[in-house]
Amino acid sequence: MNLAIKDIRHSLGRFALTSVGVGMLLMVVMGMGGIYRGIIEDATLLIDRVGTDFWIVQRGTRGPFAEVSRVPSNLVHRAMSVPGIASSREFVYHTIQREHNGRLLRIAVMGLSWPMDKGEWLTLTAGRSLERNHFEMIADESLGLPLGTVIQLGRESYAVVGTTRHLISANGDGVAFVTVRDALDIQADAPGESIRLERAAREARGREFELVLQQPGLLSNAERPSMELPAVARPQLSAVMVSIAHGADPDTVAEVLGGWQDVSFFSKQGQRELLLKGSVEKVRRQIGLFRALLTTIAAIIMALILYTMTLDKIHSLAILKLIGASNTLILAMILQQALLLGGIGFGIAIALGDRIFPLFPRRVIITANDLGGLALIVLGISIASSLLGIWKAVRIPPGEALA
Repeated sequence: MNLAIKDIRHSLGRFALTSVGVGMLLMVVMGMGGIYRGIIEDATLLIDRVGTDFWIVQRGTRGPFAEVSRVPSNLVHRAMSVPGIASSREFVYHTIQREHNGRLLRIAVMGLSWPMDKGEWLTLTAGRSLERNHFEMIADESLGLPLGTVIQLGRESYAVVGTTRHLISANGDGVAFVTVRDALDIQADAPGESIRLERAAREARGREFELVLQQPGLLSNAERPSMELPAVARPQLSAVMVSIAHGADPDTVAEVLGGWQDVSFFSKQGQRELLLKGSVEKVRRQIGLFRALLTTIAAIIMALILYTMTLDKIHSLAILKLIGASNTLILAMILQQALLLGGIGFGIAIALGDRIFPLFPRRVIITANDLGGLALIVLGISIASSLLGIWKAVRIPPGEALA
């Protein structure tokens, strides 16, 4: 006869509700780890998939994913002159917020270096890669832009020709892929009234220049777009991606790039580490502390429940001692109840998590290692929480049965 099972049957309702409560707490503990793993995966997804060996970025910055970076467009050709580099690609990345069909959309816009990069490396859930150098877009499903959707960004309309899944930025914004030229146009977009006011101010300043008085024809430049003015630099890229040729020595290429004083460069792994040590580091600490707090709360609740269950059967335990039952038998009963409570709660946590976590706006990634670690935590909590009940059971005198 198993005393633990007999006792649980005697108070089955309370034990079941307690198991559900512990299971929900453990589900949140498990979810915290899954949310952190999902944040790491989302933050580094583009870096891992874009397929490049080195990132050339603005001097003194940590790259386009961590902060704003601006490099001249001619850096692409300059990088190609370095021995050992097989290819160099333009990279433009920025975040915009626009209204579409009455709802706000936050979009992480990434420019593909057309025609070298048409997005063939993307895993598409529907549609195709880019076939035109203008007005086509590949959008992540999280943006809610199905295949064939036409969205207005600035003065132009872009048709969604392909969709991806789980391609989001470190901030959780869905990524939309367009050509570099389109990405720069979206970034430089300004309202028509703003452009007219800028041109009027430019013309007013131009009238004061002595050179314009001598050559009035120069004033006609005031009506041209800013990017077409001779004195205004072309739109700048966020970074340049370079790939090492097969058989080339990466250290030699790195030494050459390291000698350039106007830019910085990072390897793929270096860019990944910089991103994780920046914005993601604080999130990791916060989630870790919250997870530890929830684990402690779960342990305290289990300890109180087992202690209360022990108090409820003080008279029964005293009778067992009076008829000669050993302390070992009583302690085993309490420990078995604790392990059952933890095991059932662990199973409930997994079952609920499988149904609830897919509904979260950010990915929750649970691995086998996470489940194994949580199982060990539950085992430790169960044993530790049983100590309070065991301590109380040991102190019950057999004479209590006669009281």
